[in-house]
This record gives sequence, structure tokens and C-alpha cells, in this order.
Amino acid sequence: MKTIAQILDGKDHEIITIRPRDSVLVALEVLAAYNIGALPVVENGQLVGIFSERDYARKVALKGLTSAVAEISDIMTRNVHCASLQHSVMDCMALMTDKHIRHLPVVDKDELVGMLSIGDLVKTIIEDQQFQIQQLESYINPALALH
Repeated sequence: MKTIAQILDGKDHEIITIRPRDSVLVALEVLAAYNIGALPVVENGQLVGIFSERDYARKVALKGLTSAVAEISDIMTRNVHCASLQHSVMDCMALMTDKHIRHLPVVDKDELVGMLSIGDLVKTIIEDQQFQIQQLESYINPALALH
């Protein structure tokens, strides 16, 4: 199975981030522009939080706040669960499932090096399973391997 580093290598290397003092409206515009569901919040090169569509729905929309006025620092999730390059895909899946999160920043030596979504992990698991099935089919029926 692919490592976290290999998954990140297969993705766009640009990490889209937001600053704590940016407005929620700016963050929503960035989410829409890049068709993503969460943004790491970075200040002075350090990951200080994460902002997701869920944060918006629960902490802005439901509380009647104004997106143009509310700052990311007011509503971001501060206790961020992160992966490292050493974690396995299954470690990340277990963490995301246990914590009910869909986005996982990847940190290496205190530096944000990427973002994983639940979709990235599911895609990797499906690819691995398809490969294993092909290998088993080839083992069971070597004539299939010739096609």
C-alpha cells in the first residue's frame, strides 16, 4: 500500500492555507475557488488550526454570525489532529473515523507538508485492493495475466 509521502507526491504540491485574521467570507471564497472542504490555518509558518465547511455550518451559520465580519480565529478548530509521513493509510483512516474528521493535515518536523482528505485515502485503498485482486486472479489463472 502507498505511504502518506507517496499519496502526497501524487497530489498538487501547492498547499492552500488561510490566516487566522482572514474573514470567514475570504475562507469560503478560497474553498469554492479550489473546490476543497477545509483549509489549514497558518500563522508565522506554523499550523495553528483548521477551518472546514463544518466549522462554517456550525459556528457561523447556526449562530447567526456574519461571514464578512467573523474572523477565522474566532471559529477555527484549534486542536488539530495531524498525520506524519510515517503514518500508514490505515492509521490515518482510523484517526479520521475515530475523530469524525474528513481532512487531515500532514506535518513533518513541525512543518505543514500536505493535506489528506478521506477521499484520498479511500482512493488509495481501492487502488490497492484492485491490484491485489489482479494479482490473485493471475495466480489462480495464469492465462489471465497474458491479456
